Amino acid sequence: MVTAEAVVDLEALRHNYQFFKNRCKASKVVAVIKGDAYGHGAVEVAKALDCADMFAVSRIEEGIWLREAGITQPVLLLEGCFCADDLTIAAKEGFETLIHHPEQLRDIETAELEKPIKVWLKLDTGMHRLGVHAEEVADYVDRLRASKNVDGEPGFASHFSCADDLNSPTTQSQLERFLAMTAPYPGEKTLANSAGALYWPEAHFDYARVGIALYGISPDENQTGKEQGLKPVMTLKSKLIAVREHKAGDPVGYGEIWHSGNDTRLGVIAMGYGDGYPRLAPEGTPVWVNGRIVHIVGRVSMDMLTVDLGADATDKAGDEVELWGNHLPVEQVARHIGTIPYELVIKLTKRVCKNYF
Repeated sequence: MVTAEAVVDLEALRHNYQFFKNRCKASKVVAVIKGDAYGHGAVEVAKALDCADMFAVSRIEEGIWLREAGITQPVLLLEGCFCADDLTIAAKEGFETLIHHPEQLRDIETAELEKPIKVWLKLDTGMHRLGVHAEEVADYVDRLRASKNVDGEPGFASHFSCADDLNSPTTQSQLERFLAMTAPYPGEKTLANSAGALYWPEAHFDYARVGIALYGISPDENQTGKEQGLKPVMTLKSKLIAVREHKAGDPVGYGEIWHSGNDTRLGVIAMGYGDGYPRLAPEGTPVWVNGRIVHIVGRVSMDMLTVDLGADATDKAGDEVELWGNHLPVEQVARHIGTIPYELVIKLTKRVCKNYF
């Protein structure tokens, strides 16, 4: 019997991609599938999105896995190549690469590549994590244009830091800096992430890069993807492995951090931090069981967690439960735990069986 299971709805995935194609009508849409497609399975996601304009990954090994699986669409390396050998592989595999520091530029200039590579210049518009400063742009562009290893005009990329906060002035400032830094050049531009694609149409440019929202998850912690017209792609499920009578005043689990206020029935679920479910999920974190929300009590352990089913519960061992998904938004679970949905979906371990339909 399968207990811990992540069901990945590929039709929902395709719906979400088309949602952004419709929303970003004048732009191509990049499907961001870094981190094993945010825990959803990069190869399966890429195969399902055979209509995608481009895929984006963080590191070259993620791109190689796609090519080995037969994925032929353009692949953008968001962190770029980390050494000259990586650049050689990237050119051979037909990847496109960002560059964001002088060593990467020198590698472009000195490498012996079998064919030129498309290069995107990462600009620091205010996130101050990676990127070229405004006063450096002209020199980078001139040197890229002069290199035989660069395919066409360099493109330009940057990244929003606060686009999910519509009250923050930062996004408008970043947008204005991006426009000023790229104005003299004809290269293609990409700035919008999921939040940018949803909330900042003036930032769509030539390519919009859609990450977390592709999987039906809102980048805004105050909303769910469903509320924005997206469909959740992952449903995390398991089963009750026991239903136990529990006396008022008795504790449950490690550390005795919870004691029941009344006689009740507890459900034990085959799910724990060994599956990637957070150990620090507090009392009151919701779980969906037989058409209703119940709440975690006691500490999450490696292989099990417990929920208070209620004194009159008729649930039984073998009943299915949902940890997040169609009935219980992952955004809601994340708020209770004090984390973000990204972390929940990406941290699932290989013990969780992934099924695709």
